[in-house]
Amino acid sequence: MRQSYDARNADLKYWVNGALKHRDEPGLSPFDSVVQGGDAVWEGLRVYDGRIYGLDEHLDRLFASAAALGFEAVPARTDIVAAVRDTLVANEMRDGVHIRLTLTRGVKITSGMDPRLNESGCTLVVLAENKAPVYDTSGLRLITSTIRRPGPDVLDPKIHHNNLINSILAKMQANLAGVDDALMLDGCGFVAETNATNLFIVVRGAIKTPFGYACPHGITRATVLRIAPEDGIATTEADLSLTDFYTADEVFCTGTMGEIAGVTEIDGRRIGTGSPGPVTSRIAALYQAYARSNGIPIL
Repeated sequence: MRQSYDARNADLKYWVNGALKHRDEPGLSPFDSVVQGGDAVWEGLRVYDGRIYGLDEHLDRLFASAAALGFEAVPARTDIVAAVRDTLVANEMRDGVHIRLTLTRGVKITSGMDPRLNESGCTLVVLAENKAPVYDTSGLRLITSTIRRPGPDVLDPKIHHNNLINSILAKMQANLAGVDDALMLDGCGFVAETNATNLFIVVRGAIKTPFGYACPHGITRATVLRIAPEDGIATTEADLSLTDFYTADEVFCTGTMGEIAGVTEIDGRRIGTGSPGPVTSRIAALYQAYARSNGIPIL
């Protein structure tokens, strides 16, 4: 699975610390912490008809991640929301939009890892693109990566940070194998997530998802766990092995950028019938309806 370029984004404007710039115009200092060491946190937001689904939850996670990393002079929530709104207005975007929101520790006075070199406060970047859900809903193919997802003893997944090298390495393995994405295990050998999304299995009409020990607590994941029982679908969090995934009736992944997408092959093994199953389709429809009707108006 490779995302395609959308020509509508050729002249988009992005927001960085109070200024709107053309996509080809540089806006980050080489002394910025995200350049120096990936020292930043981020969120992905999706816009549905002028509303952002899960805006409060995403901002709560952004602030929690920034606090965990000891960021100082973090912008106020109202200022971040205003920056997002200004970016959407400048690009005349209202629907079918994905926003990458990045908050860095800020600009350093000289190169180095020491956070004490940051004396000017955080850098905020808002990048909005015309982008439909990115996954092929006819079914994704995965391989299991040799790259493990770290647990809280290495790098706590509750921190939604920009250090994504292990996920990038896993994605490279998927690319070389000619499949869509990579499934990643935790340090104990249980399934954690893919390189980009949370995972669920369906067994006899009920859904299960791995514990969040070694994967981010996704906003879409949390939504599925909330709305599925309201529609009569039982949910469980559990330690799940590759065997649980190989033998599941259905497998699907969740995330803001891709919403809900079925997985039809893992490590060359066909999952279920080899097509996205009825529970996956039902969850996808429930999520789409819920996200479109429960977003926070921003335009």
